[in-house]
Amino acid sequence: AASAPPSQPEPGPARTSAAVGGSAGTPSSSPAQGTKAACELFNSLFERYAAVPSDDSEGYEDVYLQAEEAKGTVSGDLRGLFASLSLLAIDRSGSAGSGSGAAQESEDAVRDAVFANAGTCTDAGVTLRL
Repeated sequence: AASAPPSQPEPGPARTSAAVGGSAGTPSSSPAQGTKAACELFNSLFERYAAVPSDDSEGYEDVYLQAEEAKGTVSGDLRGLFASLSLLAIDRSGSAGSGSGAAQESEDAVRDAVFANAGTCTDAGVTLRL
Protein backbone atom coordinates (compact mmCIF):
# COMPACT_ATOMS: atom_id res chain seq x y z
CA ALA A 1 0.00 0.00 0.00
CA ALA A 2 2.97 2.32 0.61
CA SER A 3 3.96 2.18 -3.07
CA ALA A 4 0.49 3.11 -4.37
CA PRO A 5 0.59 6.24 -6.53
CA PRO A 6 -1.18 9.26 -5.16
CA SER A 7 -4.72 9.54 -6.44
CA GLN A 8 -5.22 11.97 -9.27
CA PRO A 9 -8.18 14.30 -9.00
CA GLU A 10 -10.57 13.66 -11.83
CA PRO A 11 -11.96 16.55 -13.85
CA GLY A 12 -15.36 17.04 -12.38
CA PRO A 13 -18.49 19.02 -12.84
CA ALA A 14 -16.98 22.06 -11.12
CA ARG A 15 -14.62 22.50 -14.08
CA THR A 16 -17.42 21.85 -16.53
CA SER A 17 -19.75 24.26 -14.80
CA ALA A 18 -17.13 26.97 -14.69
CA ALA A 19 -16.19 26.55 -18.33
CA VAL A 20 -19.72 26.18 -19.67
CA GLY A 21 -21.57 28.37 -17.19
CA GLY A 22 -20.44 31.70 -18.54
CA SER A 23 -22.71 34.20 -16.83
CA ALA A 24 -24.49 31.50 -14.85
CA GLY A 25 -22.61 32.43 -11.69
CA THR A 26 -20.17 30.60 -9.53
CA PRO A 27 -18.99 27.08 -10.29
CA SER A 28 -20.71 24.28 -8.46
CA SER A 29 -19.56 20.81 -7.54
CA SER A 30 -23.00 19.39 -8.36
CA PRO A 31 -23.13 17.31 -11.55
CA ALA A 32 -26.64 18.64 -12.19
CA GLN A 33 -25.30 22.20 -12.30
CA GLY A 34 -22.72 21.30 -14.94
CA THR A 35 -25.33 19.41 -16.93
CA LYS A 36 -27.84 22.23 -16.60
CA ALA A 37 -25.28 24.79 -17.80
CA ALA A 38 -24.34 22.60 -20.77
CA CYS A 39 -27.97 22.07 -21.78
CA GLU A 40 -28.72 25.77 -21.46
CA LEU A 41 -25.65 26.61 -23.52
CA PHE A 42 -26.75 24.20 -26.25
CA ASN A 43 -30.16 25.88 -26.39
CA SER A 44 -28.50 29.29 -26.58
CA LEU A 45 -26.12 28.23 -29.35
CA PHE A 46 -28.92 26.58 -31.32
CA GLU A 47 -30.94 29.79 -31.08
CA ARG A 48 -27.93 31.69 -32.43
CA TYR A 49 -27.58 29.16 -35.24
CA ALA A 50 -31.27 29.52 -36.16
CA ALA A 51 -30.99 33.32 -36.16
CA VAL A 52 -28.06 33.47 -38.61
CA PRO A 53 -29.16 34.78 -42.02
CA SER A 54 -28.95 32.00 -44.63
CA ASP A 55 -26.23 33.81 -46.61
CA ASP A 56 -23.99 34.64 -43.61
CA SER A 57 -21.21 32.05 -43.71
CA GLU A 58 -19.24 33.91 -41.01
CA GLY A 59 -22.24 33.78 -38.67
CA TYR A 60 -22.39 30.01 -39.06
CA GLU A 61 -18.64 29.79 -38.55
CA ASP A 62 -19.00 31.71 -35.27
CA VAL A 63 -21.58 29.20 -34.06
CA TYR A 64 -19.27 26.38 -35.18
CA LEU A 65 -16.36 27.79 -33.15
CA GLN A 66 -18.52 28.30 -30.07
CA ALA A 67 -19.90 24.77 -30.31
CA GLU A 68 -16.40 23.34 -30.73
CA GLU A 69 -15.24 25.25 -27.66
CA ALA A 70 -18.22 24.04 -25.64
CA LYS A 71 -17.63 20.45 -26.79
CA GLY A 72 -14.26 20.53 -25.06
CA THR A 73 -15.82 21.48 -21.73
CA VAL A 74 -18.26 18.58 -21.36
CA SER A 75 -18.06 14.82 -21.35
CA GLY A 76 -20.13 11.81 -22.23
CA ASP A 77 -23.26 12.15 -24.33
CA LEU A 78 -23.33 15.91 -23.77
CA ARG A 79 -20.35 16.17 -26.14
CA GLY A 80 -22.63 14.86 -28.87
CA LEU A 81 -24.89 17.90 -28.56
CA PHE A 82 -22.07 20.29 -29.33
CA ALA A 83 -20.32 18.01 -31.85
CA SER A 84 -23.50 17.69 -33.89
CA LEU A 85 -24.23 21.42 -33.71
CA SER A 86 -20.70 22.28 -34.83
CA LEU A 87 -21.09 19.85 -37.76
CA LEU A 88 -24.42 21.43 -38.70
CA ALA A 89 -23.04 24.96 -38.46
CA ILE A 90 -19.93 24.29 -40.56
CA ASP A 91 -22.02 22.38 -43.09
CA ARG A 92 -24.41 25.32 -43.34
CA SER A 93 -21.50 27.75 -43.57
CA GLY A 94 -20.27 25.92 -46.66
CA SER A 95 -23.65 26.20 -48.35
CA ALA A 96 -24.43 29.78 -47.24
CA GLY A 97 -25.60 31.91 -50.13
CA SER A 98 -26.10 28.97 -52.49
CA GLY A 99 -29.74 28.55 -51.56
CA SER A 100 -29.19 25.01 -50.32
CA GLY A 101 -29.45 24.18 -46.66
CA ALA A 102 -27.40 21.89 -44.51
CA ALA A 103 -27.16 18.25 -45.46
CA GLN A 104 -29.94 16.08 -44.09
CA GLU A 105 -27.33 13.99 -42.27
CA SER A 106 -26.16 17.04 -40.32
CA GLU A 107 -29.72 17.92 -39.33
CA ASP A 108 -30.37 14.30 -38.34
CA ALA A 109 -27.23 14.25 -36.16
CA VAL A 110 -28.46 17.24 -34.14
CA ARG A 111 -31.92 15.74 -33.79
CA ASP A 112 -30.44 12.42 -32.63
CA ALA A 113 -28.15 14.15 -30.12
CA VAL A 114 -31.09 16.13 -28.72
CA PHE A 115 -33.12 12.93 -28.31
CA ALA A 116 -30.15 11.16 -26.70
CA ASN A 117 -29.73 13.95 -24.15
CA ALA A 118 -33.36 14.95 -23.59
CA GLY A 119 -33.76 12.91 -20.41
CA THR A 120 -30.47 14.08 -18.92
CA CYS A 121 -31.25 17.73 -19.59
CA THR A 122 -34.85 17.42 -18.42
CA ASP A 123 -33.59 15.87 -15.17
CA ALA A 124 -31.36 18.96 -14.79
CA GLY A 125 -34.37 21.24 -15.32
CA VAL A 126 -33.75 22.19 -18.98
CA THR A 127 -35.85 21.30 -22.00
CA LEU A 128 -33.75 21.03 -25.14
CA ARG A 129 -35.19 22.96 -28.07
CA LEU A 130 -34.72 22.69 -31.81
